Amino acid sequence: MTREVEMILWSALAVALLASAYGVRLAVKGRARFDRIDRQGGSRLLSKGAMELGHWILEPVSRFFVFLRITPNSVSWASLGFGFVAGVCLALGHFGFGAICATISGLLDSVDGMVARISGVASDAGEVLDAAVDRYVEFFFLSGLVLYYREMPLLQLLTLLALLGSFMVSYSTTKAEALNLEPPKGSMRRPERAVYLISGAALSTVTIPLLEVNRGFSVGYPMVMALLLVAIVANVSSIARFWSIAKAVRCREKGFTDTRKSAPVKMCAAEERGSQTKPRAADLRL
Repeated sequence: MTREVEMILWSALAVALLASAYGVRLAVKGRARFDRIDRQGGSRLLSKGAMELGHWILEPVSRFFVFLRITPNSVSWASLGFGFVAGVCLALGHFGFGAICATISGLLDSVDGMVARISGVASDAGEVLDAAVDRYVEFFFLSGLVLYYREMPLLQLLTLLALLGSFMVSYSTTKAEALNLEPPKGSMRRPERAVYLISGAALSTVTIPLLEVNRGFSVGYPMVMALLLVAIVANVSSIARFWSIAKAVRCREKGFTDTRKSAPVKMCAAEERGSQTKPRAADLRL
């Protein structure tokens, strides 16, 4: 058994133990509720319960960082560093080490905001840094895979499509906020993408010695499946998000009720039905 496989198995055991501890917490006190997760909600690919589990695990870590007087920006820079190392590991074919470094980077990415809120130093400047680090970390991960699959153009294309979908989903949220609209709900937000991509890399570490031991080049089938899932769902989700945003803008331009504090498309559709006015063809073009 290689060192990478051992580390992945120990990591899986740690996750199982933490999940069991949360199960006990559920039985005794019920769900751990957090306002931020209630606002964001879950999706079909990453449940709200899983997000609550992650937040419940990381909150004590965040408080410990605050006790040590570690600043949120320091946590963000550390996340960036681990993200870069993860990309290098993936480019060299070390899926296990890449998955572990990407996991640490993702956890730190979640912790920095929690540290800022707990310590009372949350700011717009910090959110800008956090958003920039998120994009770079995701780029490092996927560009590492692009380099690894350099002799397989189809897998390179698949990775680039996953990168495109990832960035467009994030951009749709930014665009909605810039237009003073509530970001539309949808699949393949950053936490979901991170879970599936890191899981693909981790599982590939286990399957490669079993399924590809006699091959000169290891593909990593779970990694490919994760890339395929992200490439398809993220791009479909981004298209749906931009359609929703465009429709909300159209509704606002036509004088419907302010859509900033609620689901824009649903409100607009309800008001259009209530108006009993047949829209012109020109108004339906987005």
